[in-house]
Amino acid sequence: MTDLTPYHLPTLLRTQAKRRHDQIALHYQDNAEWHSLTWEALFTQVDALAHHLLAQGFDSGERVGIFAANSLPWVITDLALMQMGVVSVPIYGTNTAEQTAYIVQDAEIRTLFVGDQAQYEKALLAAEQCPTLNTLILMSDAIQQRESRVQTRRFADLLGEGHKEQAQELAKRQQQVDLEATLTLIYTSGTTGEPKGVILTHRNFAAIVEQHQQVVPLEPGTLSLSFLPLSHIYERGWSLYVLSCGGCNAYLGDPTQVQTAMQTMKPQVMCAVPRLFEKIHTTIRSKVASAGLAKRLLFRWALDQGRRQFRAQQQGRTRVKLGQFYHAIADKLVLSKLRDALGGNFLFVSAGGARLDEKVNAFFQYIGIPLLNGYGATETSATVSCNRLDDIQVNGVGLPLPDVQVRIGEEDEILVKGPTVTPGYFNRPEETEAAFVDGWYKTGDAGYLDNEGRLHITDRIKELMKTSNGKYIAPQRVEGVVALEPLVEQVAIVADGRNFVSALVVPDFLALEQWARQHGLKSEDNRTLVQLPEVQALMKEKIQATQESLAGFEQIKQFTLLPRPFSMDHGELTPTLKLRRKVINEIFADEIDAMYRRRH
Repeated sequence: MTDLTPYHLPTLLRTQAKRRHDQIALHYQDNAEWHSLTWEALFTQVDALAHHLLAQGFDSGERVGIFAANSLPWVITDLALMQMGVVSVPIYGTNTAEQTAYIVQDAEIRTLFVGDQAQYEKALLAAEQCPTLNTLILMSDAIQQRESRVQTRRFADLLGEGHKEQAQELAKRQQQVDLEATLTLIYTSGTTGEPKGVILTHRNFAAIVEQHQQVVPLEPGTLSLSFLPLSHIYERGWSLYVLSCGGCNAYLGDPTQVQTAMQTMKPQVMCAVPRLFEKIHTTIRSKVASAGLAKRLLFRWALDQGRRQFRAQQQGRTRVKLGQFYHAIADKLVLSKLRDALGGNFLFVSAGGARLDEKVNAFFQYIGIPLLNGYGATETSATVSCNRLDDIQVNGVGLPLPDVQVRIGEEDEILVKGPTVTPGYFNRPEETEAAFVDGWYKTGDAGYLDNEGRLHITDRIKELMKTSNGKYIAPQRVEGVVALEPLVEQVAIVADGRNFVSALVVPDFLALEQWARQHGLKSEDNRTLVQLPEVQALMKEKIQATQESLAGFEQIKQFTLLPRPFSMDHGELTPTLKLRRKVINEIFADEIDAMYRRRH
């Protein structure tokens, strides 16, 4: 077994700070303007915060919450708690007061960092249900305080020069390298049931660094765009890995601005969920479809040249000179312009968190942006398997990490064992025991290993739907196929216990409104727009066209166009944008029943 002591994250990051003191460690936004911070300046603030918290008597192993969107204070807080041996408990900034109270209560949090006014108000409501919560630390000076039993402190006030007498205590804690100690508790977003606090140790994070250095090594100074929530293990693990390599993160507070940030910051690497890549793909396809014949033919030819180039690289061969010339022309006229629209500087991008359609994957390979698809879970410290730059496949989720073992259990369930796997759930011994079989973590995902040892995901075992005819439906597969249609923004299928598959479909309203105007159709709002017979006919045609690759029993037979998107505010989406099917089925019960009445 690999000695992971050299990869102890607090030690590793402080070593990088000393080695690269005058180099840029991160970029952050303030009033939409980008600013930079050197390693020395970053750790000056990290130490100042740690000194103040130590002076307040924070013990090793104590749990402290961070309830905020991505920001510079988020990063400083995370690093300070890590250096102190205090356990961070990230909470999605979009959580409700009730969801926040649940985590605060379950993790026994006494101190909660809050990011903005909305989170402050929710924290006050949570405090009414959680008597142990006694301190809020306000990460923004713009937060307006109200009277409350909970004491409040300003984050900026904790970054001053005071309490340097705690430097010795901080140094002492940093030297106490205990890889089995808990680094963080991350609560699963809970598509079903109550969220559970996943224990991730210093050993888990040391293994993340050591394993990723073998499969996706980064040069010092590599710039990564960080826009997924730091509350999620995917972005948290990746951004900490970037820093551990001496890289630089650009932290984006508003994820809706990611494409603008790509053009402004020109990142070299980035991790993202498949939905971003799907949106980019469909946007480009839509623009090409509305272009003139000559541009459409040029695009098709250029993409074919990109395909030929990628296939040659996969097979380890060099194309003939004429083929190389054709690709160079295609790249100059089309492919490079597509890359430039996304910043033009990517060495690779990473996709994870949900199923990625093979066509979307292939598109990015063809335009010259290597997309490394992978698979993981909170309980496995994110990555279980991933593609490598020297072995990119458009199907499957790559080879397991070198020290991570994968096997297929009953019902084709993917089982995982290795140094990145959680020791269990916080204060949940029975659920911890149920999550393992003979020391292997049960992922709840179904899949298989091919002859080369690459992992392929088929679906969530718990999400498999069985029709009344006895047919099993993999919802993510069906939804992924339909969502490739540019006019479809979101789709949730219904099939469990029913005699056919139906779907709730959210259109891309901007594209649909444009189509309606071009065809002389008028509507007052989204509700009247989706009810227009012409729109219904259009969407029926488009949805049917996407389902050619599906078996007859998998295909959507009835659908309802919804006048609004699924949202976290309504409880229909998790913070990582996964569908909460139970909630959706309850909210849209009437619409679902109506589809099955129509069919009879």
